[in-house]
Order: sequence, then structure tokens, then C-alpha cells
Amino acid sequence: RMLRGLRRQALLVAATAWLAGCASAPFPPTSDPDAERARIRDLMPAKVANREGWALDIHAALESLGLPVDADHICGTLAVVEQESNFQVDPAVPGLPTIARREIDARAASHHVPGFMVSAALALHSPDGRSYGERLAQARTEQDLSRLYEDFIHGVPLGERLFGDLNPVRTGGPMQVSIAFAERQAQERRYPYPVAGNVRAEVFTRRGGLYFGIAHLFDYAPPYDAMLFRFADYNAGRYASRNAAFQNAVNIVTGQHLALDGDLLIEGSQEPSATERALRSIGPRLDLGAAQIRSALEHGDDAQFERTALYAHVLALADAMPPGRPVPRALVPRIALKSPKISRDLTTDWFARRVDDRYRRCLARAG
Repeated sequence: RMLRGLRRQALLVAATAWLAGCASAPFPPTSDPDAERARIRDLMPAKVANREGWALDIHAALESLGLPVDADHICGTLAVVEQESNFQVDPAVPGLPTIARREIDARAASHHVPGFMVSAALALHSPDGRSYGERLAQARTEQDLSRLYEDFIHGVPLGERLFGDLNPVRTGGPMQVSIAFAERQAQERRYPYPVAGNVRAEVFTRRGGLYFGIAHLFDYAPPYDAMLFRFADYNAGRYASRNAAFQNAVNIVTGQHLALDGDLLIEGSQEPSATERALRSIGPRLDLGAAQIRSALEHGDDAQFERTALYAHVLALADAMPPGRPVPRALVPRIALKSPKISRDLTTDWFARRVDDRYRRCLARAG
């Protein structure tokens, strides 16, 4: 009985000590949403109107995507928004009616449709009571134009003939995010808001444009040591900076002069790209056949590419070439930007560095 009592006493002492230790152990601090939203609001440029609304939607997007609400993610988001729309939810596009009519006329010419048929189609009344021509002349934003095209494609036989099911407005919202990306993202991951119309319509809202833009910028894990390359990818496509560095390594190993554009394959084609042809020329050195090379390059849009034998062998060969130091794992792609909205000679490098400058100024404000 005495031994049992001693054992009970020892267990009681141990339990008391354990509980005391638990009581005194520091718990990790919990996040304070109000403080996080206040920080987002404070880091915005002074000219931004409705700062509370922007902060609310940015915070909701970061939380929904499971991303940290820290200076890097806040400042990266604010930098892209400022560059793309200057904090306008649906920014106006100068000369939009002219740009759109040029697109319609070009489509008509490619389908051998006479101009008088186009004019007759635009004279028809649209669902909102105005003629399509009137709506075109009064369009000021990409949302105006997107709605016009949706009605024109589905309401006028000529519209479907010219455009099929493809609405030519490809980007929109405060971060000018790709609508095709937003539609894919919504299929792969639950969109946190109710969708009244479709994902395309959500892109033109503040909450949707920010959610999909932040997802495009941050919801993947490229092998970068600087935000500059994420900003370049935002413009050129995910992993474009990694792929441009890979093309640079291929040039070093083969002695060729591939364009460092980040496009490893020709989209929608089985025809080998210049990058694929260059790699086939050193297939024996890589101990890889044409099918293996092609299979690896098909992962150029995802993280799997870095785990392929092709990627490892090419980088190892390039690293071993004189002067014998590691080659870059990321380079800003060399791409000239082409769009009906662009009237100047701009490049992905220009875009990435402009956004990076804004990002760094925001970090300075964050201390």
C-alpha cells in the first residue's frame, strides 16, 4: 500500500509539473484580421479612393488562397494593381471603340465577309435596346466591350461566324488578369464568392479581379530568389522566367541562339519548336530520346519540369561549361508586348521592372 501511495504521489507531481509547463509555454500569436487589413490600407498609395474596400478584398483573397498577409504579398499585389489599373476596378481604355471596330473588320476580312454585312449586323438592336453599333461607339471599358461581344456572339449569326464561342476580350479587372486563367483557376480551386453570372463577369469586379490576379501572381511555387521574376511571369505566363533561363542553358550547351522567350513548345502544335530541335541535336549527350525530350517539355507550364531528367542534365552540362559556375535559374523573358491596346514599344522586361520598382517602394513604406 505504501508503494502504491508513493507511485500515486509521484504521478501526481509529474502531472502537476506537466500542466504547469503547458500553462507557461508560449502559444504562437494568432493573426488579427483587422490589423492586417489596416496594414494593407496603410501601404496603399495615398491617392487610392475607398481604401477600406480594396483592403477588404485583398485580405479576403490572400486568406482564401492560404497565402501569408505579409509585406511581400501585400506589396506585390499593390504593385501589380497600380501598374495595371491605377486602382480602377474596370479601367477605361483610350480609343476602345476604334480598337474594337478594327478587330471586327479584321475578323470579317479573314472570313471574306463584306463590309456592308458587318454594318447591317451592327445596326441590329441588342438586348439592352441600343444597337450594337451604338454600344460599340459608347464602349469605354473592357467590361463594356466584353458584354457587347457576348451579346453579339450569341444573338447575331454573323457574330458567331466571326468569333465562334471566343470572346476576344482576354483580360480584365483591376489586375488585368487573363480570363482564360481565371476560368481554369475556378475549375481547379473553389472560388470563394457566389457567382451570379460566370467567371468572366467576376473578373471585372474588384473582388474577383483581385482574387484571380493574386492567384496568378502567387498561387504557385517557382524556383525564384527575387520577386522580379514573378512579375515577369505575370506578364509572360507562369514559369516563363524559369524557362527563359533553361533556354539560355540550352544555348550555352549547344552553341545556338534560341530566343529567350520562355516558350518551350509551339502552342497547339506537334511541330517541334526551336528549343526542342536544339535539344534533339544533343540527345545522345543527354542520354534522352526525342519522345523523352518532348514529354519533359510538355511540363514547361508547371513545376514538374524542374524534376525531369532533361532539366537536370541540361543545367548540369551548362554549369560545367567555362567559366565553371552555375548558370542562372531565372531570367526575365525577352518578349515584345503586342496588343491592340499598346501603342508603344514595350517589353516584358519593361513591365517587370516597373512593377518591381513599385513593389520596392511599398516595401520601403512597410519598413
